[in-house]
Amino acid sequence: MSSPRAGRRRVTGSLRFRVTALAALAVLAVLTIVGVGITLTHRAVLTESLDETLGDRADTIADQLRAGAPVEGLDLSAEDVLVQVIGADGSVLAASPGLPVRLWPDAPRGTTVREGELPGHGAARVAATRVGGDTVYVAGSLEDVADSTRALRRSLLVAVPVSTAVLAALVWWLVGRVIRPVEAIRAEVDRISASRLDRRVPEPATTDEIARLAHTMNAMLDRLDLSAERQRRFVADAAHELRSPLARIRAELEVDAAHPDSADLRATHASVLEGAVTLQRLVDDLLLLARGDSGALRPGSAGPVDLDDVVDRAVRMQADPRVDARGVAPVQVVGDPEQLERAVRNLLDNAVRHARERITLTVSEVPGGVELAVTDDGPGVPPASAERIFERFARLDGARSAGDGGAGLGLAIARDIAERHGGSLSLSPHGASGARFVLTLPVAREEDARIASSAPG
Repeated sequence: MSSPRAGRRRVTGSLRFRVTALAALAVLAVLTIVGVGITLTHRAVLTESLDETLGDRADTIADQLRAGAPVEGLDLSAEDVLVQVIGADGSVLAASPGLPVRLWPDAPRGTTVREGELPGHGAARVAATRVGGDTVYVAGSLEDVADSTRALRRSLLVAVPVSTAVLAALVWWLVGRVIRPVEAIRAEVDRISASRLDRRVPEPATTDEIARLAHTMNAMLDRLDLSAERQRRFVADAAHELRSPLARIRAELEVDAAHPDSADLRATHASVLEGAVTLQRLVDDLLLLARGDSGALRPGSAGPVDLDDVVDRAVRMQADPRVDARGVAPVQVVGDPEQLERAVRNLLDNAVRHARERITLTVSEVPGGVELAVTDDGPGVPPASAERIFERFARLDGARSAGDGGAGLGLAIARDIAERHGGSLSLSPHGASGARFVLTLPVAREEDARIASSAPG
């Protein structure tokens, strides 16, 4: 049972939480900046409107004075502004009720608006204009501007966090819906093990990245399942192939041990030696395939190789009079001579096991490469099994069976070597009895020969 602290760590460390937190922080920052901008703009607009009102009022009074209106007859009463008219000697010529004393002693050169103070009203904006030697001052309190700005600020202090919280909840819900298939995929992958590779992750009925991820994972699981099945079959077949010669060796040794007087030690030694050679050959083949599967069987000394020499060595090692290699032409291919010789020997071994009277080898250049053909006059291969014979431990009924002495690895190894050299190995129909295996390899270019000749050693 997980602790609450572990649960909190799991939540705070989830992609859903991180996306929601980042989105909320981004929105909060943006809304805060916008709110500050709105507040400053709001205050500036209200202040500018007040300045225009004060300036208009000051100009109106100045126009009346210029028109000859007596100062005593000016209407200076207003609810939103206060007016003072200061004479050239600094005396108060006229003032709104409540302004009996002079408040702004310095006179402007034109109509100006600036900050000021009003008794009992605090900060204010003051517009001033000259009329001859007199000065008209019109003041308006900034209290309404401050109250309006304060109200807007309070509204934003509530609206911004609430909007952020609502958006965070919406993002949390949306991200949850978006990544719900990911959680389903994770849960299914958690149930998959080496013994349950048949399970597959659910694929959403969409075309987005998550659906493509699920499809890719299922394709990967298909490959893993196929690889695991091949490995299980390979291990089972290998165990079976190893068990047969070991069982025969053990049985012969146990019989000789149980009946020493009638034991034929020479025959037993020969049989055990033959079984040991078979085991060694099988183990070598298994190790070779394992190295190829791990990628360690890449051509090590790839370069121009005289394929006719490789074929000649393989034929001499086979020493079978049925082999006819007169059709081998001198050509060069690119590859590792030891691996190529192994592939040719495997093809020859297969032909020798199944041929009746004749085995023919030909080497010739064809468009795009070099072709080595090994043909025997044996029982042949059914068309339906043309590809199956290249599988590991694959055997066919009839003449191509276990009784012929093969473990079913030679053709698989030969094809693997061919493909690692950029070539191919296939069973080619030729309209006659028997089988014809064709090994195709890339031909050596003149540049490869020059590089090989100039290499040290």
